Amino acid sequence: MTNNMDSATPAATRADASSLTVPTGLQANSELSRRRWLLATLNIVTWVATVSLAAHIMSAGGWTVVDAIMFVCFAIGTPWAVVGFWNSVIGLWLLHFHKDPMGAVAPYAAAGDVPTPIAIKTAVFMTLRNEDPGRAIRRLRIVKDSLDATGEGAQFSYFVLSDTNKPDTAAAEESAIAAWKASDPDASRITYRRRTDNKGFKAGNVRDFCDRWGQDFELMVPLDADSVMSGPAIVRLVRMMQAHPRIGILQSLVVGMPSSSTFARIFQFGMRHGMRSYTMGQAWWVGDCGPFWGHNAVVRIKPFVEGCDLPLLPGKPPLGGHVLSHDQVEATLMRRAGYEVRVLPIECDSWEENPPTMLDFVQRDVRWCQGNMQYVKLLDLPGLHVMSRFQLVWAISMFIGNPAWTLMIALLPLAAWEAQGIADYPVGAAILLYFLFFTMYLMPKIAGLIDAVLTKGGVARYGGPFNFALSTVMELVFSFLQGAVTTMRTSIFMIGLALGKSVVWGGQSRDAYGISWETAVRTLWPQTLFGVIVCGALWLIEPEVLWWSLPLTAGYLVAIPFAVVTASPALGRWFQKMGLAGIPEDFAPPPEIRAVQGVT
Repeated sequence: MTNNMDSATPAATRADASSLTVPTGLQANSELSRRRWLLATLNIVTWVATVSLAAHIMSAGGWTVVDAIMFVCFAIGTPWAVVGFWNSVIGLWLLHFHKDPMGAVAPYAAAGDVPTPIAIKTAVFMTLRNEDPGRAIRRLRIVKDSLDATGEGAQFSYFVLSDTNKPDTAAAEESAIAAWKASDPDASRITYRRRTDNKGFKAGNVRDFCDRWGQDFELMVPLDADSVMSGPAIVRLVRMMQAHPRIGILQSLVVGMPSSSTFARIFQFGMRHGMRSYTMGQAWWVGDCGPFWGHNAVVRIKPFVEGCDLPLLPGKPPLGGHVLSHDQVEATLMRRAGYEVRVLPIECDSWEENPPTMLDFVQRDVRWCQGNMQYVKLLDLPGLHVMSRFQLVWAISMFIGNPAWTLMIALLPLAAWEAQGIADYPVGAAILLYFLFFTMYLMPKIAGLIDAVLTKGGVARYGGPFNFALSTVMELVFSFLQGAVTTMRTSIFMIGLALGKSVVWGGQSRDAYGISWETAVRTLWPQTLFGVIVCGALWLIEPEVLWWSLPLTAGYLVAIPFAVVTASPALGRWFQKMGLAGIPEDFAPPPEIRAVQGVT
């Protein structure tokens, strides 16, 4: 594979990863190995039992072509639910029934609570591409103010790394930076750089920073245009990295910020309580091969430069060329270089903003889809850990499951028609599989609800029992409707990928705005047509099956009004006023969130 670095890149930055001097680790390999084998066993046994039950049901009356296709689709689409189930169960057990959950999952975290002076230099940078400059740079200024308040601010410098190609936006960036530097006594530690060539996309932007300034710093904290982290949170993470030099990447648990968007509020309400148990359980067994999400993390620059250079993928886009979803690849390369990649599985004042509408959400999803599908060409990278290869495969399977489920739902009317002629159809087994699957699928949410109830003051953080219960019901319905729209859109996009279609990566919408009915119809008519055909056929063939299918099919039918209603700014403001789908920062906003909101 071809290296994508400029020929002018110093040879020292291209050193073989094996030349790095790697400190000792945190956990014994034997302990992590036992955990991974346990998880593998639990997942494989559960998956085999589930698909065996499906095979028993589908083989009733003899196998048909429809049965075989649906069985294969079910087998492909089920692993994500199985892994999510066990991650959440183990995470819930750790959070509430283990004597030392953080010691078991994050033995490095205790170093963050020791008030050791910061002795190493850290660069905090924000990557931009055609974003609202005032909005983005204001967030970076808030991060700096919060870091200065810790008394450790002198150890941090700030960079705005722009890939903007719109002249008006670029001029606004320069103006915003000039105003910031003019008002800040630390102007010498504030740097703005704009590339005229978007080579390598965001990963290339970061690589350019490392080549120019990386030798001046030991650590870097990458932020997106919608990122905010508190000063104490960053200082705590840096102390962990300072105390444990083998950690190459330390990823914070990123949560959503308060929003006036109905869609974002409901989405991040479910994510907020649902991800605690899931992430804790996942961190327990991935250990030193943790995830990297590309932002709101602390990265050790030297091994990143020397060991994490991204390859240029062979072939043409959409799957060839520069790596788009760079973060997970960088995590696997950091691990190959002998450094640990860790995720701190607790909330720690690290925020991002979620897409404000259904259309923005699906657009982001297809960008991730194209990036993840490129991983097919990276599976043969030499020297990767087994766990790292698994993570790449897992990232690919995340999207392959979408067309599998779509095809399975498309064939549901034919399956219902064939089942009419089977006198001894195993109805009881079908009902059992139905509830078994949805229990696994919903377990991250169920575990999150149990966690909130069992945690002292947990429900109160979400506005109290009534708001929490009502928001939970709304989010459950929302997740099914949103899931249908996203699955269908990703399936269509993957067909386009096979035909050579590539997504355009650019600026993203961050603020709440309305969607017109015309826009929703123009964008979501395929989902609606698909739903009308499938549900109409089920109504004619077997109405009872239609009712059972609604958790998976209703989203197609209401895709257009769902997108319009959840994008309504007026409804979002009403949700905000009533405290519906609120997250803890809605009810007790920390100083950084108040600063973002313009509240003093």
